Amino acid sequence: MDSSDFWSVLQSAHSDVVSPYHRFSAKRWAAFSGDTPLTLTQPEIDQLRSLGDPINLDEVGQIYLPVSRMLSSHVEATRTLFVQRQRFLSMNTAKTPFIIGIAGSVAVGKSTAARLLRLLMTRWPSSPRVDLVTTDGFLLPNAVLEQRDLMNRKGFPKSYDGAAILRFLSDIKAGKRDVRAPLYDHLTYDIMSDKHQIIDQPDILIVEGLNVLQPRSLSKDGMVVPVVSDFFDFSLYLDADETDIHRWYVARFMKLRKTAFADPKSYFHRYSELTEKEALDRAEHLWRSINLPNLRNNIMPTRPRADLVLRKGTKHRIEDIALRKL
Repeated sequence: MDSSDFWSVLQSAHSDVVSPYHRFSAKRWAAFSGDTPLTLTQPEIDQLRSLGDPINLDEVGQIYLPVSRMLSSHVEATRTLFVQRQRFLSMNTAKTPFIIGIAGSVAVGKSTAARLLRLLMTRWPSSPRVDLVTTDGFLLPNAVLEQRDLMNRKGFPKSYDGAAILRFLSDIKAGKRDVRAPLYDHLTYDIMSDKHQIIDQPDILIVEGLNVLQPRSLSKDGMVVPVVSDFFDFSLYLDADETDIHRWYVARFMKLRKTAFADPKSYFHRYSELTEKEALDRAEHLWRSINLPNLRNNIMPTRPRADLVLRKGTKHRIEDIALRKL
């Protein structure tokens, strides 16, 4: 099912179509910000947004501020439920972090959304500690990918150290302190083996990545086989039509060719030396051979598993919102 099919069957405020989601236009969704003040400025947004993402203060106020307000309610409700369950079980353990998963294609704006939500949530009246981890750090090292002939499938589910991701999230949910998350260097296109991010019992943890909503394969013997999303308290999917993502990906590649790729230390430095036509052909090849198959076969099928789906239009602005019914 492509993006248009998914949205065509969602229930709107005036439809009787059966759907697990409520659907809202951007204008309708903006009303849910209530009287919550917007605590960000345009310069802050400019620092947070990814290359090629034209998000501005108006869109943050209309879309992400209501999302932040809703997440505040979910966090508080989860804390209340936790206390009630502790009483029921006669237990006395500390509350573990509320974990939010953010999924979606390359070039759709996941990183921008994750960083914006992190900053918005840190400015709640309760001033929670919010950490952000990207699953890029859990990619297998290039040496391993080359050995397994997976370099042309980097970003596909098999290119990640799935066991390491699960151990990390299990430790977070167990309330452990100083949990280490590996870091990724986008310049060298590889894992930073000598550096780690330390996650020390934050109030909220955001986990952002292409395939964080991947489901499990059914176990014939009924054994529990956990997946990443089992540890999420809330999940979000950034959506857009395939043709738009394609266009954004190619445009971003062409901009990187003149910026990050120009650095001699960049893994993709060779692309900066291509002619305009050669670079465009290379971007199209990478899209068709890697990113499009990953989107169709691995990423887009996980969209219906999200609690909240934000759909962007052709101008890279969010136009439709789908919120899972309770």
